[in-house]
Amino acid sequence: MSEASPTTETSPTTTQWTVSGLLDLFEVTADGQDRFTGATGLAGEDERQVVEGTQLLAQAIVAAAKRFGDKSIRSVHAVFARAVLVGPPAEYVLDVVNEGRSTATAVISVLQNQKRCATITVLADVPTADVITHHLPRPEVAAPAQANPCVMPMIGREVRLVDVVDVNSPDEVGPPELYAWLHYDPIPTRDDLAKALIAYFTGHLGISTTMRAHAGIGTSQSHLTVSTAPMTVTVSFHEPVRWDGWILYSHESTQVGAGMSYVRGTVHTEDGALLASFAQDGLIRPLRASDNKIAEHSRL
Repeated sequence: MSEASPTTETSPTTTQWTVSGLLDLFEVTADGQDRFTGATGLAGEDERQVVEGTQLLAQAIVAAAKRFGDKSIRSVHAVFARAVLVGPPAEYVLDVVNEGRSTATAVISVLQNQKRCATITVLADVPTADVITHHLPRPEVAAPAQANPCVMPMIGREVRLVDVVDVNSPDEVGPPELYAWLHYDPIPTRDDLAKALIAYFTGHLGISTTMRAHAGIGTSQSHLTVSTAPMTVTVSFHEPVRWDGWILYSHESTQVGAGMSYVRGTVHTEDGALLASFAQDGLIRPLRASDNKIAEHSRL
């Protein structure tokens, strides 16, 4: 993790994330009808000062849900243009494009120190009865008990990877696919927080998925010899977004080249319900000579 929430558990030598603290971090505060403020969290042990883009996305989901209180957040598309740093709060300014009886759309600008760092387009609506229905089945992969534990420290979250031992290693080579089981405690019952939590993990393993197909390169090299960063994340939520137990994030990298990778994915419950679909554009480029002048913990 690159940041920690204000309610993390700490000791004299560690700063530990918790799921409860993460959900508190998503809880933005209204600063007028179309303005919200969100905390950025605390710097983690690795001293990375860049806030994860999907944290901003999660906070924007909560902001939009509070603004459109009678509607459900159905899709979000984020473009991350400038790094948000741990420290000063992030501001969420909503430009409401349309607000009707059944749908609403807003473009959210994320600012820090009066500079726009990201834009997030949100579609909200009032779900209706099905006319027709189908969904992509859950992939037939190993169950959580047969998957490998993944070190992503957070109290209340367990991550297990299918057929992968070290997701960051340049030596683990396989198809550009990655399946991750997640278990959260607590699981939020509020619709917007549940969707924010689903969205939060959509950017975590995309670049690793892409690199897995190429020997000699892995995310352990990020910010040291190669520049990597999620540049866009899109999430569509498929009602109802409710679950208990484990959920499966499936990732597939369909293309990488010219410095960018594309990853698409799904989120299923253990019993097969499709909760969300997502996509990511990720930056993968050589570290420029000029980047070496920037402190490692401040690099995008």
